[in-house]
Amino acid sequence: MIIPKADRLAQIQEYYFAKKLAEVAALNAQGKQVINLGIGSPDLPPSEATTAALTASAAQASGHGYQPYRSLPTLRKAMADWYSSTYQVQLDADTEVLPLMGSKEGVFHITMAFLNPGDKVLVPNPGYPAYATTARMVGAEPVFYNLTAENNWLPDMEELEQHASQGVKLMWLNYPHMPTGAEATADTFAQLVALARKHKFLLVNDNPYSLVLPNTPPISLLRQPNALDCCLELNSLSKSHNMAGWRVGMILGRKDYLDTILTVKSNIDSGMFQAVQHAAIEALRNSDEWHAERNEVYAERKQVAHQLLDMLDCTYNPATVGMFVWARVPDSIPDVEAFLDDILYQAGVFLTPGKIFGSQGDRYLRVSLCVPVAQLEESIKRIKQHTIILN
Repeated sequence: MIIPKADRLAQIQEYYFAKKLAEVAALNAQGKQVINLGIGSPDLPPSEATTAALTASAAQASGHGYQPYRSLPTLRKAMADWYSSTYQVQLDADTEVLPLMGSKEGVFHITMAFLNPGDKVLVPNPGYPAYATTARMVGAEPVFYNLTAENNWLPDMEELEQHASQGVKLMWLNYPHMPTGAEATADTFAQLVALARKHKFLLVNDNPYSLVLPNTPPISLLRQPNALDCCLELNSLSKSHNMAGWRVGMILGRKDYLDTILTVKSNIDSGMFQAVQHAAIEALRNSDEWHAERNEVYAERKQVAHQLLDMLDCTYNPATVGMFVWARVPDSIPDVEAFLDDILYQAGVFLTPGKIFGSQGDRYLRVSLCVPVAQLEESIKRIKQHTIILN
């Protein structure tokens, strides 16, 4: 390069899946035909009404120009209505809903909008790597709070109190939790809201998985009393509506917070394609039956994924939420990542090592349910054939 990379990239690596998928592509180019059980990219289609709305809108000659930075009022209304019917949270569509081009964009926008160099950010361990990465990009300091199987992958309130008492600007939550599939309770959310109000930090819940194999009616952080004083919530149509590549997300919260985020967003993009907005409006009207049918497919796949994990002598909680299964690798395997690389290169099956989500994931792996049952069964067959199993 004629110039060096920016200093802010010194502690930041390329996203794990960007590198690993290139590795998988290289194996496929050699004829390996890798089965990808690593990525949570839904293989099921959106509803027929969603794609019909997209094509009808795209055919309109007037819909191809720049769109409003806050998106169409009708989209904001659809999102507010969805939050009302799904989470029993009442939001003002004009001031408390901000559509996004994917909730991952929102993680970056929130970070840019509220964090200064040196600010401390509470980040779950294990957790989505983008929370810590974006903090480092702006010179903030990620402070990791540990989640454990013994505590059902919920925050330890004593640990959080200790961190918060030393000064924290923002805390990331992600419930239902990725990668573990743990669900938070209303009581947990109530304690966290009380902590944020006490120590005056912004609490953000990233909530894209609550409609995928839920055990109980989905809940929102914003339903807690006084939550709008100190909380934001991210949500997305990627997982719940099979629209990962469409990039439709949202931030929900109080007007002054969303206005601050819009200051960042409006300088980075020029609005969401109108046809995608019209399709998202239709998707948000999907019936309960449509969601139930999707979950029936995932439930069947989950049973086969459990068979795969049983074969590998891994332990797991069968009652988790979302499109992944999180499993502990037996102690007889000294190096989990090397073990999974053996499975990738010898059996042609890609499984995600838990260590990429933080040190608390070192002894774990993650299996995606975003492949048909036949491919999950083929994965079991391949691994058996290559004898990469515990004796």
